[in-house]
Amino acid sequence: MSDPTESPENLEPTTAKKAIAADEDRFACRACGYTYDPNKGDPKNKIIAGTPFSVLPADWKCPVCTAKKGAFNNIGTNAVSGFKENQGYGFGVNTMTESQKSLLIYGGLGLGILLFLSLYSLN
Repeated sequence: MSDPTESPENLEPTTAKKAIAADEDRFACRACGYTYDPNKGDPKNKIIAGTPFSVLPADWKCPVCTAKKGAFNNIGTNAVSGFKENQGYGFGVNTMTESQKSLLIYGGLGLGILLFLSLYSLN
C-alpha cells in the first residue's frame, strides 16, 4: 500500500516550479521576430544575462524594431522542442532542438537539390 503522505490531498501545489520555469522562457517580437532569451539578456539596452522577461522594465523596447514589451509572445524555453511524452520515440529526432531540426531539414533539402542538379551531368 502507498504512503498516505503521498496522497493528492497532501501534495503541495507546484506553482513555484512553474514560476521558475516561466523565468527561463524566451519571448519573440510579433513585429520583427527578434527573440529575447533571458540567458543572453539584451546587451544593446544594458540588460544583463539571467534577467527574466517578467522583470524587464515596462518601458523596455525591442532592440531591433523598438516595439513595446506587450508585442512579445511567450515561445517557451530553448530546450528540446515537442511534448515530453514523445521524447523517447523516433530515430533521435524528437530529442533535437529547433535549430538542429531546421538544419537537418534544410540540409537534406539542399543535398537533394544538388543530387538532382548533378543528374544533368550524365550523358
